[in-house]
Amino acid sequence: MGPIPSAAADTPPEKARKVVAAGPARRGVRRRIADRVVATVVVGAMELIRRMPDAPLWWIGNVAGNIEYRVARKRRYEARRNLRRVVEWMAAHGVGDEMYHRAAADPHALEAIVRSAFRHHAHYYIELARAPRFDFQYLQEHMTIDTPDEVDAALAERRALILVGLHFGTIELPGFLALQRIGQVVAPMESLPNERVQAYMFRTRGVIGVRILTIEEAGPELLAVLRRNEPIGIIADRDLTGGGLEAELFGAITKIPAGPAVLATETGAPAYVSGVRRVGPGRYRGVLWPVLAPAGASRRERSRSMVREEARLFERVIVDAPEQWLAVFHPIWPDLERAGKSSTGDTE
Repeated sequence: MGPIPSAAADTPPEKARKVVAAGPARRGVRRRIADRVVATVVVGAMELIRRMPDAPLWWIGNVAGNIEYRVARKRRYEARRNLRRVVEWMAAHGVGDEMYHRAAADPHALEAIVRSAFRHHAHYYIELARAPRFDFQYLQEHMTIDTPDEVDAALAERRALILVGLHFGTIELPGFLALQRIGQVVAPMESLPNERVQAYMFRTRGVIGVRILTIEEAGPELLAVLRRNEPIGIIADRDLTGGGLEAELFGAITKIPAGPAVLATETGAPAYVSGVRRVGPGRYRGVLWPVLAPAGASRRERSRSMVREEARLFERVIVDAPEQWLAVFHPIWPDLERAGKSSTGDTE
């Protein structure tokens, strides 16, 4: 019995080429349709969340976070070991609430903080949708500023300044506070895989006064903005590009993005570290401190010194609520990564 003829063998060459070409085309069409469906669902959900009152969303965020805690094993492992380092440092230095000191020695207390981190992770996405609501009246009614003198001094007039934020608490609120005081703020944002969702994010931020840049265009444009004597905002607690500078953070060496320090050194613009944490349904507390730099130092040393000072101020922000630091879900310290790779692989 001879071989069974294949469909390709029976297909004329011209038709075969058309079949091959049609494959990627169909996949491209399916991908565009899928992206459109995802964007419709995501944007629709964000619009619904934006219109809902605070109280039920707090409950929804807690439920969603508890579910993610149960199913996201790798993320749970990463958060646990990063938070362990933070609370052990806090206990050793006697800073922060007593519950974090207990977590440094009690695995059950630590796990409660890990679970809380997942709930705050869910709240972050809810607040991402609700950002267009953060107008002046909302901030007046819902946010307490713990460092009013520093905020008043930093935001007394529109000028070139660098607002340095973290993946902490309500990430966008410091920028919204700044724009309410001094007008439009320019800020870079990581590109999203879905272009329609990204366009929605850019559009809603633009309505309230934040001009968003893609990472690709951020470098020269941020420099130009500062030279026009206008403010910018940068999230700078995770080194996403690998070009950061080394600094000690919670007792161990990591890399901090060099962007804010380099821009400050290049332009002379002052830099400030800020953070806003959640304290209840629709309730927030914010802090802001200046990043001090040595006078008379070389540009290189000035940048390195500013990065070290940023790390110190990041610690001051984070110790109030380490479970709200979203970077704990990602690699932070190289020594922990090396230890993890050399272990047995058990993530629990």
